[in-house]
Amino acid sequence: MYNTSTGNDTADRVYGLYMCLNYVTNETCHDCINTAQSAIVTLCPSSKEAVVWEEMCQLRYSDANFFGKLNVADNIPLANKKNISDPEKFESLVNETLRGLAKQAAYNLSAKMYATRDVPFEDKVVYALVQCTTDLSGDDCGQCLQKAIVDVLREFYFSIGARLLSRSCYVRYELYAFYDGATEASIPRDPNNNNGDGRGRKIWVITIVSACLAILLLGSCVCITKRRNQRGNSENLGPNALLPDQSFKGRNPKAQEYPYISLASIHVATDKFSDSNKLGEGGFGPVYKGILSDGKEVAIKRLSSCSEQGAEEFTNEVLLILKLQHKNLVRLLGFCVDGEEKLLVYEYMPNSSLDVFLFDSKKRAQLDWSRRINIISGIARGILYLHEDSRLRIIHRDLKASNVLLDNDMNPKISDFGMARIFSGSEGQANTAIIVGTYGYMAPEYAMEGIYSVKSDVYGFGVLLLEIITGRRNAGFHRIKRIPSLVAYVSLCTFSK
Repeated sequence: MYNTSTGNDTADRVYGLYMCLNYVTNETCHDCINTAQSAIVTLCPSSKEAVVWEEMCQLRYSDANFFGKLNVADNIPLANKKNISDPEKFESLVNETLRGLAKQAAYNLSAKMYATRDVPFEDKVVYALVQCTTDLSGDDCGQCLQKAIVDVLREFYFSIGARLLSRSCYVRYELYAFYDGATEASIPRDPNNNNGDGRGRKIWVITIVSACLAILLLGSCVCITKRRNQRGNSENLGPNALLPDQSFKGRNPKAQEYPYISLASIHVATDKFSDSNKLGEGGFGPVYKGILSDGKEVAIKRLSSCSEQGAEEFTNEVLLILKLQHKNLVRLLGFCVDGEEKLLVYEYMPNSSLDVFLFDSKKRAQLDWSRRINIISGIARGILYLHEDSRLRIIHRDLKASNVLLDNDMNPKISDFGMARIFSGSEGQANTAIIVGTYGYMAPEYAMEGIYSVKSDVYGFGVLLLEIITGRRNAGFHRIKRIPSLVAYVSLCTFSK
């Protein structure tokens, strides 16, 4: 590690620090810092304070003296995409290992605030590493590492590998010896594994590694323009979800600790939004299929300049989805804000949305009762997660067939969180003067009085349930039965009995 400062003793002075991971050579460290220097200039051109992480180093600067001062703000956890088979047992082992390493790095003078350890786990080995910037005291190093361990395991206790990027320390664990030069791509293939040939498996592993590197290189730069008393906490927001200072408007979007994807990369991925790559069009704008540089297929939502979703809704969707982790929720991979362009990059769902199958007389035949029950169960699990099991209680407010995407195996994933709102723990309901969503799926109290709660989503789910069972749209049902809606028809039939 090395730190320095330059300039006079007034506001023009700049303080800088870099840290390379202790296991890398001097030459590798030098190359990494050069890459980080180019990245920090490109990604954070006008910020008074910035930090960028590369694979093996960290570079940081500020107009305020931060040397020797602990900083655990804006910790960024990242994870391997594969999950462990026994997460509870694995979490316990990783937690114990990392905490032991934290004590060794912080309080063993010969360790120089760096420690590694490999520990057997079933038929595998867990490789773990911790490191602090050497300008910290032992107590501060220990405190930084303990906070990092809590943050990374809270988010990714189920992942076979993860890391935590902090301004003052670094934590990582994997099922391969990354600090001895091994990479996941170099792990030998199990000869008893018949899931595809060796070439297919190698490509799949390399794709995962490339995706992680892309997040590190493009998305792990945090640029901060100083604001007095304006730190927002997205986990403690009320029903209005976003405060004005949390919008991307007027701020560098790369200031967020999230995977930012450049407009140039998106142009390449979509062939400059060619019509041949267009998947469809919603109320917020068109959606395109794209292929990123690592080969990953994605769906890119391009917010129309005249769409109903403004900067606040867009920001809301980014902040919400990136905090959600559930197999029945669509996964947001990245975003882009460049001039008038606002884009969201999602995982690609090859079977499009539920309405494409449900309301087409020919495609509907593919939805046998087993698949319909699976879709209903998956949607219900996703809603339960949003309402009860996620760290934030979230009301979606726009549940409908077109907002349920289907993967290769026809498993459902709830999408489109632009209208979603966060509830604090004690809130049962809230009120809004602006009614958003889709008529026909709105609960009566919300459509007429603006009152919404978890019951609003339950009502929307009920309408969706009727549509899945009958294969008929709620809206437009009058064309068939001369009754206002499917809900009215079911109610009439129920009460007439």
